[in-house]
Amino acid sequence: MFTIQTLNAISPVGLAKLPKNLFEVSVNADAPDGILVRSADLLNTEFKPNLLGIARAGAGVNNIPLDRCSEQGIVVFNTPGANANAVAELVTGMLIAGSRNVPAASLWAQDLAGDPNLKKDVEKGKKQYVGNEIAGKVLGVIGLGAIGSRVANNAISLGMEVYGYDPYISIDAAWNLSSQVHHCVNLNDMLPLCDYLTIHVPYMPTTKDTINAQTLALCKDGVKVLNYARGELVNNAAMLEALDSGKVAMYMTDFPAEELLHKQGVICTPHLGASTPEAEDNCAIMAAQELSDYLRNGNIAHSVNMPDVRQPRAGGKRVCIIHKNEPGVISQITALTTAANLNIENMVNKSKKDMAYTMLDVTGAMDASLKEKLAEISAVIRVRIL
Repeated sequence: MFTIQTLNAISPVGLAKLPKNLFEVSVNADAPDGILVRSADLLNTEFKPNLLGIARAGAGVNNIPLDRCSEQGIVVFNTPGANANAVAELVTGMLIAGSRNVPAASLWAQDLAGDPNLKKDVEKGKKQYVGNEIAGKVLGVIGLGAIGSRVANNAISLGMEVYGYDPYISIDAAWNLSSQVHHCVNLNDMLPLCDYLTIHVPYMPTTKDTINAQTLALCKDGVKVLNYARGELVNNAAMLEALDSGKVAMYMTDFPAEELLHKQGVICTPHLGASTPEAEDNCAIMAAQELSDYLRNGNIAHSVNMPDVRQPRAGGKRVCIIHKNEPGVISQITALTTAANLNIENMVNKSKKDMAYTMLDVTGAMDASLKEKLAEISAVIRVRIL
């Protein structure tokens, strides 16, 4: 029986993927084997030695101490793509709503309550909110992953011309991308072409301020910018300066900041991107399945700090070893299994930066001391025998 702690309200649809005969799910678990989390801050949380995995029901993991988890042999999962449709729909909607000045026009219309000349004033006042259609306009998409590719495809369907920039596009994303999307090798070549610019990349130190004074200077005058990925991807000071100069006509973002509020040309929404019941269900299902498969079978899928390793069980025992990515570790592992008179039926080893994961399916009489001997290898961080 595995114990799972939930640190936020996790969709019951996801929790249903954890059979009650195998998992005990609790908010107050003292020493859980796994943690399911959404937004709870774990950066300063002390983890018990038996904690094996943390699954984040969402894409971002900046609330989880990844380096410390790696050092303790805790696998951290996220759920890429599970909320992609929700975010892509919001971005597509804002392309239209922003272009037609819907948010500002709606606020203006609310102030007409009690106006005896309502109809007349509506017709007179609407002129100040005239916007443009998006059909025939050029959209630039930075990042063509699960969300960016959906936004690009939606824009194509709405009659826009779409350019995309992503030097790390995956094979799956490429297959799902409309053939009508123009792929740009250089971001600087794409920027001057765009009437609209939307960004869909993960936040990392290398992507901070991707949209800054230099990138904005390359854009077409009057460009409209959308950011529904992470607030830190756009330098707000540079954006406000570009709005004042007219370089940027409108900035639509899901990440309000004090300096952006009540600024002309800025539309802020309160982080609505993945806030749909459908997205929450999808994220919870994916997170629960990832954690369950790892705890029961040792398989790793969609980990942010460990390599993805999956293989069917081949009978006998499964030996799962998290270790540092150093030379000679595999030979030490196989030497110990050979000395224990075990036959290796299947074996897989993969690495991710400084971390590595080795999984062996072995047959033969398993000596209880093998786990201890494997753990004594200097580079080994955690050993599990399933």
